[in-house]
Amino acid sequence: MRPSSRVPFLSIFSFASGSAVLLMAASLFAQPGRAGKPEPVPDAPQKLTASNIQLERIVSPEDLLIPEDTRLSMYENVILELSKTKKFMHIYRSGDRTAADAPDLVVLHLIPEAFKAGNQKEREVTTVAGATSIKVKVQFTSPDGKILLEKDVVGKVRFYGENLRATYDLAKKVATIVNQSF
Repeated sequence: MRPSSRVPFLSIFSFASGSAVLLMAASLFAQPGRAGKPEPVPDAPQKLTASNIQLERIVSPEDLLIPEDTRLSMYENVILELSKTKKFMHIYRSGDRTAADAPDLVVLHLIPEAFKAGNQKEREVTTVAGATSIKVKVQFTSPDGKILLEKDVVGKVRFYGENLRATYDLAKKVATIVNQSF
């Protein structure tokens, strides 16, 4: 091979790649919204503010049969996880009359939407069967009933653990929503 045959190729390639870079840079500047002005950033969801929270009793709809021990475990686990967030000065239980006088109060409603009872023995023997799951609509409302935030949450226990472990998973997810929203 002759060295002279390589030089023209390299110089043509470098010329072609250099003009390609210039063309790409020119096309970037020619696009609308790129001429020195930053594009608008979508508004981040506003954080809710409250110094007190009241957790309402969990009442399952008539067509959805959730065992009483599951509802009580869900309620107690949510209260425990709410206290771990340290976002509220006081956590009121459902029916607490002193909550009516509490300043800056938000009310938390857990509305069950779906429940699938699993089997602990099936979970321990096979990892694909026996899962327990609870789907709940989480609503944060003002004391007068205005909905401030609403999200769906699913608590599950898939592998090891009792069926009530799904309520613990659900409570952790509710606490995550509280940490993100307050």
